[in-house]
Amino acid sequence: MSNVGLLYVGAVLFINGLMLIGKVPGKSGALMNLFVGGMQSIFPTIIIAQANEDPAVIFGASGLYLFAFTYLYVGINQLYDLPGDGLGWFSLFVAVCAVVFGTVLAIQFQDPVTAVMWFLWAVLWFLFFLVLGLHMDNLTITTGWFTLIVAHISATIPALLLLTGSFKSTVPNALWMAVAGLLALVFALAMGRRAAINKSAEPQVPAPQAG
Repeated sequence: MSNVGLLYVGAVLFINGLMLIGKVPGKSGALMNLFVGGMQSIFPTIIIAQANEDPAVIFGASGLYLFAFTYLYVGINQLYDLPGDGLGWFSLFVAVCAVVFGTVLAIQFQDPVTAVMWFLWAVLWFLFFLVLGLHMDNLTITTGWFTLIVAHISATIPALLLLTGSFKSTVPNALWMAVAGLLALVFALAMGRRAAINKSAEPQVPAPQAG
C-alpha cells in the first residue's frame, strides 16, 4: 500500500517542482496536492490499524503523515493564496524528522536505500524551509529543479521497482542514489544561477517621474 503511495509522491513532487519554476499555476497544482495528501493520510492510518502494535510497521507508516500534511498544506495555501511562512517552518520540522528516520533506517533496520531516500527528502524539505520560511527567493528556481529531479530519484523509480519486485536495498544501490541526488543538487544550483543571471540581464523599466 505504501509503495502505491510512493508512486504518487513522485507525481506530486514533479508537479510542485513545475510550480516552483513557474510552469504550472499554483491553483492548478493544488488539486494534485490535495489528492495525494488525502491518500497519504489514509494509507498510513490503515497500515497502523492493521500493524498489531508492531513497532517497525508503525515507525515506517508514521513518517508518511509528514508528507501528507505537507501536500495538504500546499494545496490549501495555493487554493486560498495564503502566505507560505507556516508551511516553511513546518518543512524545517519535516527535514529534521527525515534525518532521524534516515539514520534509524540505516543503523537499526539496515535499509541503506530507503535511508538515502529520507536524507534526500531532508535536503529537499530544508530547501522548502529556506524559500518559504526564510523568504530566500533566490533559491526558488534551484529548489524547483531539485524537486523535479528528486521526485523521480527518491519516489517514482523506487516505487516502480518496489511494485515490480525489483527493489534491492543494498549499499551500492544506496551509493548510486546518493550520487544521483548530489548531481541533481549541483544541476539545480546551476539552473538557479542561470535564472538569476538572465533576470539581472533583463532591461529595467524606469519608474515614472512625479510631476
